[in-house]
Parts: sequence; C-alpha cells; structure tokens
Amino acid sequence: MSQAPVSQAVDEIKIGGLGASRKRVEDNRFIRGKGNYTDDITLPGMLHMEILRSPLAHARIKSIDASKAWDIPGVHLVLTGEMMATRNLAWMPTLSYDTQAVLATDKVRFQGQEVACVIADDPYIAKDACEAIDVDYEPLPVIVNPTQSVAEGAPVIRDDKENQADNVIYDWEVGDAAGTAAAFAAADVISKLKLHYPRSHPSPIECCGSIADFNRATSKLTVYMTTQAPHIIRAAVALVAELPEHMIRIISPDIGGGFGNKVPVYPGYVCSILASILLERPVKWIEDKSGNLISTGFARDVYLDGEMALRKDGKILAVRMHTDADHGAFFSDAQPSKFKIGLMHSAFAAYDIPAAHLTARGLYTNKAPGGVAYRCSFRVTEAMFFQERMMQAAADDLGMDQAEFRRMNFVRDEDFPHRTPFGFLTDSGQYAKCLDVGLKAVGYADFRKQQEEARARGRLLGLGISTMTEPLGAGNSREYDILGIKMFDSAELKVHMTGKAIVRTGAKTQGQGHETTWAQIVAHELGIPAEDIVVEEGDTDTAPFGMGTYASRSTPVAGAAVAMVARKIRAKARRLAAHLLEVSEEDIEWELGRFYVRSAPDRGVTIQECAMAAYSNMPDGMEPGLENTAYYDPPNLTWPFAVYIVTVEVDPETGVWDVLNMVAVDDCGVRINPMIVEGQIMGGLTEAYAMSNMQFITFDADGNCIGSNYMDYLLPTAWETPGFELHSEVVTPCPHHPIGAKGIGECAAVGGPAAFVNAVIDALSGTGVRNIDMPLLPDRVWEAITQRHDVSGAPPVKSD
Repeated sequence: MSQAPVSQAVDEIKIGGLGASRKRVEDNRFIRGKGNYTDDITLPGMLHMEILRSPLAHARIKSIDASKAWDIPGVHLVLTGEMMATRNLAWMPTLSYDTQAVLATDKVRFQGQEVACVIADDPYIAKDACEAIDVDYEPLPVIVNPTQSVAEGAPVIRDDKENQADNVIYDWEVGDAAGTAAAFAAADVISKLKLHYPRSHPSPIECCGSIADFNRATSKLTVYMTTQAPHIIRAAVALVAELPEHMIRIISPDIGGGFGNKVPVYPGYVCSILASILLERPVKWIEDKSGNLISTGFARDVYLDGEMALRKDGKILAVRMHTDADHGAFFSDAQPSKFKIGLMHSAFAAYDIPAAHLTARGLYTNKAPGGVAYRCSFRVTEAMFFQERMMQAAADDLGMDQAEFRRMNFVRDEDFPHRTPFGFLTDSGQYAKCLDVGLKAVGYADFRKQQEEARARGRLLGLGISTMTEPLGAGNSREYDILGIKMFDSAELKVHMTGKAIVRTGAKTQGQGHETTWAQIVAHELGIPAEDIVVEEGDTDTAPFGMGTYASRSTPVAGAAVAMVARKIRAKARRLAAHLLEVSEEDIEWELGRFYVRSAPDRGVTIQECAMAAYSNMPDGMEPGLENTAYYDPPNLTWPFAVYIVTVEVDPETGVWDVLNMVAVDDCGVRINPMIVEGQIMGGLTEAYAMSNMQFITFDADGNCIGSNYMDYLLPTAWETPGFELHSEVVTPCPHHPIGAKGIGECAAVGGPAAFVNAVIDALSGTGVRNIDMPLLPDRVWEAITQRHDVSGAPPVKSD
C-alpha cells in the first residue's frame, strides 16, 4: 500500500498568515517616535495658517475689518468670506448634497464657525493676527434642539438656500407602514420608549491638518492631509478648486486616529489650498484641540420615539420608530447617497420581526455640523443603541427575563439567509450560541441571586445585555455610493523577481493595522512570508482608486480586494509553474507556497521561483512580470454579531456606578490576526464605556458648546477603564467574503453603550425609571433614584 505524499506546504502560522497573532509592523516606528504625521512635515518656504472662529452661534455679520491683521509683520495673507466669494469658494458642496460655508459671508450659524484665516511666517504670528481682526456681529435667535427647530416662528437657519422656508432638511421613511399598523392593532402589549443619543466627538489624538503646496511651474497641487479617504478628497478638491484631478496629489501620511472624524472635507483644507495657490508657497494648517472639539465632525445627536408591538408570550410582532436627527448648521454627513439617516434601518436585524416601519426627519440647528460615522457604519451605533434599549424596556413591560426575551426572538441558525423587516439580507450567524457563551461567562443565574440578596441589604446591582449585528462593508454598487461614486475598493499587488512583494490599496489605515493584516492575507493566498510583504496606502499618485477607510470597510471590502488580487497573481504563477515543470496547467496542483505536479508531488516549484521566472523565463506569449490590480464590489454587506453583558453596582447615595464585570462575545467570522482583533474590541469597549459614563458635549440656550475641552469632555484613562473579558469561540464565516471575514473594528463601540446603560437601569428596577440619557453622570443617576423619574440629557443645559 503506497503512502500519501508528505506535504511540502509552508507553515501558515510561521510565515505570519491567516490566524497568526503577528505583532503590528507599523508599531516599530510608532513606539520609537518615528511616525510621520502631517505636522511632522516641513517644506521649503512653508507658511502657516490659523483660523478665526465665531464666538456666537447665530449672528448676522455686519462687517469684518482685517486692516490691523494685515499690518502685523510676517502676515502674508488674510482671507475672508468676501474674498473667497470672488473666487466662488465661499461655499462648498458637502458629501450629502448640501452646501457648507467655507468662510462665513452673510452670517455665522454655529459657535466655532470659520470666519477668516491668516497666513503668516509662523503659527504664533498668524494666531495674533486673527485676534486683531474686528468682526461686528448682530446676534440672532439660537436653536439647539429639534423641538426648537420646528417650533412656530423659529428663525430659518439656512436662509441662504433658495426655497428653504423652514429648518427641515428631509423627511424619509422605510419599511411596511400598513403591516406595522396592523400588527400594533393585534398586539397584547405595546411598549414605548423615548430617548436621546447625545452628541459625541471622536476626539482623535491628532487633530485635522493639511499642507497645501501648489507648484505654478507644473500646475501640480500636492496636499498632505489628515484624511481617511484620499481619493474622495481629491475628487472634492477638483470640484471645489476647479483644478484637473490628474494634477492633484493627496498624500495621507500616518494618521493619529480617525474614527470617522477625518472623512469630511473641512473649510481649513480649502483655505490652505487657496492660500497656497495665491501665494505660490506651501501653507500648513494644523487644527488645535479646542477647534477640533468645538467645530469638527460630531456624531450622533439623534432622538428616538420607539414602540414595540408584543404578544403576551414575548413574541415581537412589529416595531415602529421615529427619529429626529440634529445635523447642525449644514447637512454634511458622509454616508451612502440614498439613505438619508444612514443605516438606521439596520435595527432589529438580529431579531425575527414580521413588520417594521421607520420614519426619520433631519433638522438644521445652530450647532456644528454633525453626522460623522464615529466608529460605526453610518448611524448603526444609534440603531443598535435604540434597539437594545427598546428590547430591555419591552422585556420589563412583559415581566420577562432579559436573556430569554432576546433568545426567543433571535433569528435562528437554520433561518439564514434572513430578510429583515427593513429589507436587508443577513446571511450567517449563531446568535443564541453567542448569548449562551456570554451568560455562562458572566455567571448569569448566580448574579441574579446575588442581585436579589444585595437589594435586601440596600445595595443596587444591575445586569445589562446588549446584542448587535452591524452591516459592514458598504460597497455593493447596486445600492451604495457617495456623491454618485460607487463604494467598491481596490488593491494592487506586485511580486518582485526575488519573491518579495508590495501591496497598495485604496484604503487608509489610522490604527486598524493594515500594514500587518494585508500582508497576512497575501501570505495566506500565496505562501509568501508576511515579513517579505510591504503595504502602502494613502497616496493618490500610487494607490489604486478606493473609497477609503471608515464604516468598517477595511476587511470586508479592501481586505477582500487584497485576497482577490493575490488570487489573480496565483493564477498567473500557476501558468509559470506549468512552464517550469514542463507539464500542462491542468496537471498542476497548489499547496501553500508551492505548485507541484499532481502525478509526481515531489516535483514542484515555489511561488518565489515562479516570481523569478516571471522576469527571466516566461513562456512564449506571456507578458512579463507578476503584478495585478483588483477592484472588489461586494455582493452583500457582512454581518458580524456580538453579545455584550455588563454587571454594575450603583451607589444610591451618590449616583456613582462601578462596573463589576464586562463580558464580550464577538463572532466576526474568520479572524485574520487574533491579537489585532482583541485590540480592536478592547478599544471599542473603552469608547462604549466613555460614551455611557463620561463623554458629554452639549449646548446652552445661547448655543455655547459645553464640553469643548478635556476638563469637561472626559476621556477614560487606564485608571477609569474597566477590565474586559473577551470570548472568541463562536466563529461563523461570511459565506460570500473571499476569506470568510466579517470585520470587527466598530462592533464593540456600536453594541457596547447599551449594555452599560441597561445595567444601570436594571439596577434601578422597581423605581419606575425607564431611561436616563447618556452619559449616565452621577447627578443624573442620583436624580433618577431620588425623584423616581426619567432624566433627559437633551440640550439646552443651564449655564452659569
């Protein structure tokens, strides 16, 4: 009896392929202080720009006197809205088909709005010159919430827009209104909940910034910029600056965090570009932290009025949701064109619900423009928060156990693919198994006993459950575009003759670990050691066109493109192997890193030998080289699932609450690098905890931003952040992704907040309290306990 031939495949884990916990290669430079950020770049003859921002939220501009600023030595240029208007640059288009002021001309519409900017020899001179500009404002009435926005007699904020007679941006709906109404009519119980998901700010370590360098001799504009989407920015600059796209180069170097904050086009970018064109010198603008917090890329600020139709046995019959979205002064969301409220209708995708209906209204207010996809896939964080807060309220109204209520309404494993009531198609998952793992890990039954015993002694313990399934990888061109541009992505792979390789993609990392994981995907597909593969991103002159990195598009779309281009390379290498082994291509087999003859397994060639042959010994008629490009248009979204369970203790005397335990069970499909996945989950949970407990940006009645500094807007340090217990035993590969991955970067930030809030509300059960708006500050929790009522966090707040 002949023995099967011994495989000569390379060891995938040893070469840093799929499943290897490979250390992030980018950290080699970051931990040594050798990162190359926008502010690290200095160009010959470079000038510096500072922005003058409005102190008022709503005011008519009567006049701007910049004469004193012009007189300061070292000042080269002062830009105002009037000057921008002469070049048709006072206003610019947003990613949501609205317009946004670059520099204010008629009036200011939010505190912190850009009014003028100064370009000088250094940033200190520029800042002093900004303070010398005299602006005469005529204050106007201020609107800081949707109720005020639609009130009778409310001032029209966007009176610059033709035919804009009120403050409504859009009315949008999705779902089955008639079927939902019928289900509500037949319901045994109707559960209702109103709440506000407050404004939140991504707050990356590095603020926004740009260095514009226009070369008159070549007519080439090069911009170094803190952008998550270089190619989209290039297209926007071409439209705004009226320069040909091929003469614009956007370079996004290392980015100190993005979280969606660095997707939009900001006025500072446009002003620095115009200044460079006018002065013919490089112009650098680096945003300060106050400017970032007060004016740049807010998220959330959505109000929910939700209802759930229930059978008395716990079956959900229908869901009805209305949301009011406070967009601030300009509608500048970065989101797919056809979805006015993002993917809010992804709510309840994990639950088997027959009917649902969502209505949404967008409104202008005198606040900085918001709506960025802050570590979420286009409003999915709000959707999952609303979903899980409503699930808890419904279970309480029914008197049912929180876990069992969710379990009985989950989409079952055998019911995939599943069409949600809002029309999405989910294709895989093991929802009940994830819940079981989490309940066992947290000691659910024992904790419930401890909770009752503690309550008898006056201690308040609570347990909160949150599930989430997030639609990731927006890109299928049938439905998803931004400004008409389809949301596919790309990868280019070049294998050099020595078997080393370089990967370039249209994505842009800002902490996700692309330089590490893209190499691991290539290693998985070709058997080339990951250490022999370099990854480059962020330069529009070298990278293939892509839509950038946000909304967890990295692995679902760009990562898939990397796998697909590697397969194109392997297909050509296969033909080279057949030539080298002098057999037909049909006789060639593949094992990781090596082709061999089916009938003679010991006769084979490595992928490196094929690479050399591509430059030295190719068959007649074959084009030399071993390189290719792939554009990946995903057939569907990917749908990771997670269960987050939190236990807390609330001090009834102070309202302070402490996390006792936090269990996370994430099914994100195949994990490329388990260590990076765990880091992403921990980072997301930290942000979820911060949103629920301490991050608070709001506004007073005059539109003053409360929380525009880190004394008020608190970020958690290692001291405040609780410990997290992570579980990875549930793995359901995505059936349509090339390597079965679903994505993970946003899941914990999306699903985590509701778990913390649900735990605190659970601790207060019996008090009649159904909701406390985030963040659950001690004074709010104390008020809820002592006054036995819900506590709203909606603006305006009282100011001293």
